[in-house]
Amino acid sequence: MRVIAGSARSVPLIAPQGLDTRPTTDKIKETLFNMINFDLPDCVFIDLYSGSGAIGIEAISRGARHAYFVEKNKKAIECIKFNVIKCKFQDEATIIARDVSDALYEIHDKADIIFMDPPYDSMNESNIMKQLLTSKIIHEDTIFIIEAAIERDFSDITSLGYEIYKEKFYKTNKHVFFRLATNS
Repeated sequence: MRVIAGSARSVPLIAPQGLDTRPTTDKIKETLFNMINFDLPDCVFIDLYSGSGAIGIEAISRGARHAYFVEKNKKAIECIKFNVIKCKFQDEATIIARDVSDALYEIHDKADIIFMDPPYDSMNESNIMKQLLTSKIIHEDTIFIIEAAIERDFSDITSLGYEIYKEKFYKTNKHVFFRLATNS
């Protein structure tokens, strides 16, 4: 696992050992970032359920002004800290070692992009997306991206006031892009 592009290109990253995290493969990460490349410069990026921090680090490397890493697993937090320091991104990174629901209250910037990769069987996405609607960290153009199992249905989230505007399918998972629904 490594940083694909940008200022920290080719820097190798570490991931927590065990089955609790599923690092996004380089190929899938590259596809994802090619899809959001024009939205990254000077953005505030939030990486929920960060794992190794590879997604948020890639965002900083490609021009994000700041990234928040939210993760509660202690081993994962140590990996994120190590990876951020290795890439020399300490000034652009905020690491929040808490449960996602609690951590949203500790973020004080408006998010341009929120990426979420919770455990596939947790079904946490709906609760977090509902909480985000009443938070002070989103704006009308915030992009929400969820990595999920390919069979995951998101009608529970679209019923909250979000719309799916893009999906990218891989062999076993997918990236689903949401934005606030417009009342047209």
